Amino acid sequence: MFTANWSYPTAVRFGAGRIKELPEACDAVGIRRPLLVTDRGLADLPFVRAMTADLKAAGLAVAVFADVDPNPTGENLDAGVAAYRAGDHDGVLCVGGGSALDLGKLVAFMAGQSRPVWDFEDIDDWWTRADPDAIAPNIAIPTTSGTGSELGRAGVLTRADTHEKKIIFHPKVLPSVVIADPELAMTMPAWITAGTGMDAFAHCLEALSSPHFHPMSHGIALEGLRLVNENLETAFAEPTNLQARANMMAAAMMGAVAFQKGLGAVHALSHPIGAIYGTHHGTTNAVLIPAVLQLNRSAIEATIERVASYLALDGGFDGFCARVQALNTALGIPKTLTELGLDQPDIEQIIRGALIDPSCGGNPIELTADNLRRVLTASL
Repeated sequence: MFTANWSYPTAVRFGAGRIKELPEACDAVGIRRPLLVTDRGLADLPFVRAMTADLKAAGLAVAVFADVDPNPTGENLDAGVAAYRAGDHDGVLCVGGGSALDLGKLVAFMAGQSRPVWDFEDIDDWWTRADPDAIAPNIAIPTTSGTGSELGRAGVLTRADTHEKKIIFHPKVLPSVVIADPELAMTMPAWITAGTGMDAFAHCLEALSSPHFHPMSHGIALEGLRLVNENLETAFAEPTNLQARANMMAAAMMGAVAFQKGLGAVHALSHPIGAIYGTHHGTTNAVLIPAVLQLNRSAIEATIERVASYLALDGGFDGFCARVQALNTALGIPKTLTELGLDQPDIEQIIRGALIDPSCGGNPIELTADNLRRVLTASL
């Protein structure tokens, strides 16, 4: 397996064992008193303990914050900011999957701001309300291969009082350094490997389907789909297969870069479902993909036929859809939202949330209450 240094769109140290470079990366961006933000399930694992020991041995005053929910909330952020300020920290290390990465980035963003976080939602130029000089540096260390949040300029945060997921954006939320070490992904449970991997698949698929003009993102999405198609089942079945883990980690980052071109109905629906019912984001995406493909067929059939050819799949559009179903089955993804835990969900509440989600704008067919209702009905 190769090792590489990338700058796309930030500095990425990619390769097995590169987590040992974390103290050096902290020094490069001027972090001496880091707050390590991770989730509860990772905080006591051996690799996190080894990471903090290496930092302390290098003279860095590190502390750990692990109060991160699977769908992080404003309350989690408030607690993280309070811990950051109380410890007089000067930067954040974001360690984990999308939830920990998003919350860590937002702690670094909000620790020096005076306005509420909701004032910086990704609407128009709201990000200009922030004081850019008060944003602390952050370093991202992904342990899953799905969201690609390590290469994102935003964080997703659930607003508990309205059950809405909000995208908080600022260019300086982008991590200063990413350490993408596929050995860390070997700790993932199989169901997390499956769900996060299908999140990467959804990012690439929706980027390809988006009608917006962005040829660079389009090309990245296509290769990202190939990597997921050829490696996710192996990573799922053989968790210590380093090459498969590395390819999936690369695919996740590619999906995050690609969806600058846009997302669509899968994410527009998945965001309110996750906010209301607490479902795993990537797994929810996987359940929704088949019905969204059918919704968008008239607009994307030619594109998906080219994708199927690139992936060496027979049958054009229908062959691609069959591959999605087979991949979901092989990964143990629930077949329906009902199996995912949505027993008699409030469909109209989900639709209202979906129609105001920023992802709507990237769907190749205009989304309405009627066609979203059909997708949900088909997915239950």
